[in-house]
Amino acid sequence: MPEGDTVWNTARVLQRALAGARLTGSDFRVPQLAATDLTGWTVRESASRGKHLLLRLTAPPDADATRADATQTAAASGRDWTLHSHLRMDGAWRAYAPGERWAARPAHLIRVVLRSPGAVAVGYHLHELALIPTAEEESLVGHLGPDLLGPDWDPDEAARRLAAHPDETIGEALLDQRNLAGVGNLYKCEVLFLRGVSPWTPVRAVPDLAGTVGLAQRLLAANRGRWTQSTTGSLHRGQTSYVYGRRAQPCRRCGTAIRKEELGERVTYWCPACQPDR
Repeated sequence: MPEGDTVWNTARVLQRALAGARLTGSDFRVPQLAATDLTGWTVRESASRGKHLLLRLTAPPDADATRADATQTAAASGRDWTLHSHLRMDGAWRAYAPGERWAARPAHLIRVVLRSPGAVAVGYHLHELALIPTAEEESLVGHLGPDLLGPDWDPDEAARRLAAHPDETIGEALLDQRNLAGVGNLYKCEVLFLRGVSPWTPVRAVPDLAGTVGLAQRLLAANRGRWTQSTTGSLHRGQTSYVYGRRAQPCRRCGTAIRKEELGERVTYWCPACQPDR
């Protein structure tokens, strides 16, 4: 699943490509939005909230069709709308110049195409695609904890939310977006290695939750603006992580073979020597 920094970077790609532009066409390839036409709508901004993408638009005064599942008009509900999408494991947005070949992924994975005079944005294999009034965004993202890369980041609140689940393993609690928004499997594994904490440790036994969430935020923030994710400081292939994706390879600290095992619904990587027995 894409981490919070990947979603943040994707939001910036859409911001550069579409912000301020008036759409010249749209093509939705999902049943719930198949009849939706955003031609003439203006893109105000692209934002991220944890792992959610929020493309905010303004409908023209004469717009009378906004959602395939609603009869409300834009005038009746307000002119500010949000196109929400979630990347999950395999979703992606790509921006192309007009006339440029769409070479990123197979055409059958396309879920939406947004055209403007200067760019074409194509959404591949997107999930939870919905068009809602901007005033209703909280109905989709209001349950999320503090966003590690957002203006609402609050390490004390994130630590408090984690502590509210004392019997849950710290590995699973870090992935729960209701506690803090943006940590994925890569950062979960890397943060716990750097903190010397076993992923199976109950939250109540983690000695410094504030330090743990603070480190997570610093690691994500360090990778904003680039697609290569590194927790080691190196951007060279094969050197970007301490434990993630390195099963059976020697620990960079002690030489012990890195292990891989399922934890909840996700796999986890850890060093059995540097991260004490569960």
